Amino acid sequence: MSTFEGVFVNDQWLQSQFTQVELRKLRTKFVSARNESGTVTIQDLPPVLAKLKPFNEVASQDEVINMLNDSYSNLAKELDFEAFLRVYLNLQSRASAKMGTSKTFRTTSSFVKSSTTLLRHSISETEKASYVSHINNYLGEDKFLMDFLPLDPSTNALFDLAKDGVLLCKLINVAVPGTIDERAINTKKVLNPWEKNENHTLCLNSAKAIGCTVVNIGTQDLAEGRPHLLLGLISQIVKIQLLATVDLKKTPELAAMVEDSKEAEELMGLAPEKVLLKWMNFQLKKAGYKKEVTNFSSDLKDGEAYAHLLNVLAPEHCSTKTLETKDPTERAKLVIEQAEKLDCKRYVTSKDIVEGSTNLNLAFVAQIFQHRNGLTIDKTKTSFAEMMTDDESTSREERCFRMWINSLGVETHVNNVWEDVRNGWVLLEVLDKLAPGSVVWKQASKPPIKMPFRKVENCNQVVRIGKELNFSLVNVAGDDIVSGNKKLIIAFLWQLMRFSMLQLLKNLRTHGQGKEITDADILQWAKMKVKQSGKTQIDSFKDKRLSDGIFFLELLSAVKKRVVNWGLVTKGENEEDKKLNATYIISVARKLGCSIFLLPEDILEVNPKMILILTASIMYWSLLQKAKGDEEDTPPEQESGAPEQEGGAPEEEGGGATEQEASAPEEGNAALDEDGSSQMKEETTENNDE
Repeated sequence: MSTFEGVFVNDQWLQSQFTQVELRKLRTKFVSARNESGTVTIQDLPPVLAKLKPFNEVASQDEVINMLNDSYSNLAKELDFEAFLRVYLNLQSRASAKMGTSKTFRTTSSFVKSSTTLLRHSISETEKASYVSHINNYLGEDKFLMDFLPLDPSTNALFDLAKDGVLLCKLINVAVPGTIDERAINTKKVLNPWEKNENHTLCLNSAKAIGCTVVNIGTQDLAEGRPHLLLGLISQIVKIQLLATVDLKKTPELAAMVEDSKEAEELMGLAPEKVLLKWMNFQLKKAGYKKEVTNFSSDLKDGEAYAHLLNVLAPEHCSTKTLETKDPTERAKLVIEQAEKLDCKRYVTSKDIVEGSTNLNLAFVAQIFQHRNGLTIDKTKTSFAEMMTDDESTSREERCFRMWINSLGVETHVNNVWEDVRNGWVLLEVLDKLAPGSVVWKQASKPPIKMPFRKVENCNQVVRIGKELNFSLVNVAGDDIVSGNKKLIIAFLWQLMRFSMLQLLKNLRTHGQGKEITDADILQWAKMKVKQSGKTQIDSFKDKRLSDGIFFLELLSAVKKRVVNWGLVTKGENEEDKKLNATYIISVARKLGCSIFLLPEDILEVNPKMILILTASIMYWSLLQKAKGDEEDTPPEQESGAPEQEGGAPEEEGGGATEQEASAPEEGNAALDEDGSSQMKEETTENNDE
C-alpha cells in the first residue's frame, strides 16, 4: 500500500489476532476473490487461500475445498471482510492441526525466533531477557533513557518503553553509529500520537537503511507495542551490531582462512553468519575437533564445539573438566564461565545452549569473535584483503544499492552486490518486482548455478529487459555482469533505482494528468516549492550550492511546515557544519516518511544520482499527501497536538509511508507470504479498490 493506514474491524478480539500488515494483505486477497457480481462467497476462496501460508505448505487447492466443505454447509454464502477473516482463522486452525502441534509457523528473519501459533504470537522469554540485558548495558548511560533504565526482563517494560519510538531509534544508533541524527528524535517526556508516529517512521526507515527487514512491520504495530514484532526488530538490530566486524574489510585477519583470491571473493560474498561459521570451523580444526558445525542450533547443543573453541582461543581460562564432563548442561555452564573470563556478555544461559537457541548462540559466538578471534595478519595474504577493498565512493554505492534491493522484499538477500548479482538471479527478481511480467522465468536458472553459460543467460535477459525499459545499455552484454564489471553494475542498478522512483511518481500522476515524470520535472518541482518561500535556488542536481544542505532543509520545510527545527540548522560555512546539516536532512526526510539510502557524504560531495533520488523521494511524499486529498500544511493548533486518526496515524503524516511500501506488497509476513515473487498488481488492485 502507498500509506500505512489502519485496517480495522468491529470485533476487537478479531482485530487482535492480526498485525496491520496481515490485515492489509488479507484485505488485498479478499478484494481479489470477488466474483463477477462483485461479491465474495465461500466457494470463491479456495484459489486465494491455497496460495497463502500455512495452507500452501500442507494443502492443495482441492484439500482447501474439502476443508471448506467440512466446515460450512452453505458455500454460496456471501462474506464481508470480517467473515472472511473468521474463515481464514478457522482454516488456519485446521492447517495447524495437520502440520502437527510441534511444528510452528516462523517469521522470515533468520535472527527472529518468534514462533506463531494460531491465535497469538508467542515470544522467547530468554531472548527477551538477553536483549533487555543488551539494552541496559549499551543504553544505560543515555541522558534520555537513563530515567527508564535498567529494564526488568521479567516484565513487559521493554515493550512499554518502545511504544514512543525513542528506544528503537537510540538502539539503531548503537548498532550503526550516526545512522540517525538524534536532533530529529522527539524526546519529550510525554509525546502525543503524532510525535510518536514520527519517531516510529524515522525508526523503520532508518532500520531499512542499515539492513533490517521491516516489510512486515508498520508504525501502528510499534505504537501498540506488539511484543513479537518489537522483539523481532530488536533482534535484527542487535544482530547487525554484533556482526559488524565479521567482514574481510573490517577484520583483514580473516584473510588467514583463504588460500587464493578466488576464495577471498567467495568469502566477501558470504553472509556474516556464514563467515562466522567458517571462522568457527577454522578454529575448531586447529583444536582437533572432527565434526563440522553447520548451524547455531543442533550442532552446538552438547557444548563440545564451544569447549574446543575456547580451548584453542583462550587456553589460559580452560580446564580439562569442560571436555571430560558427560552432562551437556554442566558443560554448557563451564563454557559460559570461561567465556565470561574473556569479558563476553552473557547472551546465553546453559539452557539456551542445550536447547539450541539459534539467535542467542549466534550472538554468543559473535561476542567470542569480537573479544578474541585467534587470527593473525598473514603478510602473504594481506593482498587478498586489499584486493577486495573498494574506494570510498564505490563502497558507499555498493551499500546503498544493497540496502535498497533488500528493502524491496525480494526472496534473495544480498550480502555483497558485486558478488551476488553476477549470476543475474537477484536482478531478475528486482526487475520482476518493479516491472511485473517482464521476466520470462522459464528461461531463467535459479542458484546455485554450476554451469557458467546459465549465468550468462540470466544476465542476458537482465540486459534485454533493461533495454525494453529504455535503460542506457550501449555495448553492455550479460558477460559484463557475470564478470563483475563494477562500473557497469553500478550504472545498471542506478537506472533501476531511478526507474522505480519515476514509476512511483508516474503512478501518482495517474490520479491527475498521467504525465511521465522526468529528472527535469523533479528539479523544477523542487525549485518551485522552495521559491514559494523566497529562499535558496539551484541550477541543477550538480549545483555545488547543494553541499551546505540549506536547499533541502528549505524543501522539507516547504512540503511540511515545522518539520525542520531551524534552531538546529547551521549556516553550512565549513565542512563540519555542512555535515551536521546533511545528517539532519537525512533523518528529517526519513522522519517525514521517505525511504532513502544515501549517506551524508553524498550530499556533501553533491552526488547528482543520490541527490536526484533524495529530491524525488521528498516529491513523492508531498504528492502522495495531495493524492490522498490531504492538506500539505497542518494548522498550528493541530501541529502541537495532532489528534490520532484511525490506525493511530495523523492525517498529514500518512502513517510513515515509504517508497518501497508504495511500490511493493508486504512480503516476509510469517503467516501470509506466497511462494515465489509477489505481484505488484495485487497491491494496485487494493489501491484502486480503496
